[in-house]
Amino acid sequence: MEREEKEPTVAPGLDDALQKKASEEDKKKGNVTRVTRLSWDEVEGE
Repeated sequence: MEREEKEPTVAPGLDDALQKKASEEDKKKGNVTRVTRLSWDEVEGE
């Protein structure tokens, strides 16, 4: 079965779901998603 490529999206408030680890069963089935978090820390006045 081929997967359809989709543009990555995140719904507002979904951060908690992205922190959750995949279960062993999900890992065995390949039902996992790699998550990369980007944080921008800006200091005012510099």
